[in-house]
Amino acid sequence: MRERNLRKQALESGKTQSRKARETLSTPSSSRATSAVPSPRAGGGGSNVASRNVSDDESEMSDATQWSTNSIDEMLALPAEEDGAQEEVWRAGLEGRIEELCDRKRSSAQGREEALLVFSTALVRHYAADEIRSRREELVVALLKSVKGGQTERETVLALKALALVLVTEASDTLSEALAGPMKACINDAQHVAEKIGAIHALGVVTFFGGASEEATAEVMEFFLDIVSSDGAVIEEADNADIVTAALEEWGFLATQLEDMEETTEAAMETFVDQLESASVDVQVAAGDNIALLFEKSYTEAESDDEPPDEDEDLDLDEDVKNGSAPRMIKRYTVYRQQHQLSATLSDLAKASSKRLSKKDRKQLHLSFADIARTVDRPTRGPRYSTALDEEGREMGSRLKVALHGGGRMTIDRWWKLHRLNGLKRLLREGFLVHYEFNQVVFESLPVVVEDE
Repeated sequence: MRERNLRKQALESGKTQSRKARETLSTPSSSRATSAVPSPRAGGGGSNVASRNVSDDESEMSDATQWSTNSIDEMLALPAEEDGAQEEVWRAGLEGRIEELCDRKRSSAQGREEALLVFSTALVRHYAADEIRSRREELVVALLKSVKGGQTERETVLALKALALVLVTEASDTLSEALAGPMKACINDAQHVAEKIGAIHALGVVTFFGGASEEATAEVMEFFLDIVSSDGAVIEEADNADIVTAALEEWGFLATQLEDMEETTEAAMETFVDQLESASVDVQVAAGDNIALLFEKSYTEAESDDEPPDEDEDLDLDEDVKNGSAPRMIKRYTVYRQQHQLSATLSDLAKASSKRLSKKDRKQLHLSFADIARTVDRPTRGPRYSTALDEEGREMGSRLKVALHGGGRMTIDRWWKLHRLNGLKRLLREGFLVHYEFNQVVFESLPVVVEDE
């Protein structure tokens, strides 16, 4: 009953330039892609999603939770759904679109686009596992045809989104192996940037929810890292911020699944630190978030055979560790050898005042890198950590709170939780509330402790 009660309190939702390229130019370009904007809110659609009711801290991270760029947002914009739409209506509509997608005879590109949009809309706004389960393999085959041979850019992008939604609705232990190849081929060979970005995000989702082994997951992450380290050039998209940002985001999403990253941390850190000099704020923040995640993962809970803390370490422990409400964490390996230099870079970004930055970008840099710098200094502290004391004289700890429907708040006190929250909201958007409440796979991806208001 406790798990069900928690799930009923579901969450409210609501071009880069490489350093080498900049060094060869006398006047670096200050242009960057426009930040993604949310698609129009639905008018209910039977999901009973209330309007957003988020804390100040949560609202600061909303821009990081979008699927990708404006051009793709326009392709994926969901049509409005009337308030109180009957369950049998959307189910019947979904079943009809499934038939259309699986039976492609005499279908046109425009017809498939319409079917894909309605199909994806239903899977975002409703948990439709019963409708998908018996047709999943058939749907995957049909959607792959549109990914591989879509007649329009929009058809391909919509098919990629639909594939990801199928896997998050009805997860699989085996499908990632069959889907990884086509996803990578689309990333490498697609004619349009939006298709490549969509395929990067879809590959992250199908790897996470499609049953990929740890080795296969690491291979996909290495592929994403190659994209980032080459500034997109490895897939013929040199110095494209949207491509690099997408690869950084999905790398971080997948990294939350791996327990031991000691052997892969050094190469990843070199790449992410280099991207801190990107001309794109989105790239800088995504790289910084991954740096924070890697520092966090270098610490694990103390085990019985670990040495007890010495006097100096004991004095330096966080208050929640001293009072026994949190476990003692032990550093297992060094994340980055030039940590002093890195800390200086993060501090500079947290105080960036360049005139080329918009007010919004400057605020995003300051907020994000103040957090990241604190974690690099103290890896046991998560996002928005505050040492200020509450009324009872205890450290406030993480102040990143997400308001829940029906009361209560979720605390995002670890970087891995923030990466997963962002990854799920990029895909599910306004439907995250529905899936968090009813979709066991989504709920188990982000276990939380719910606090009363």
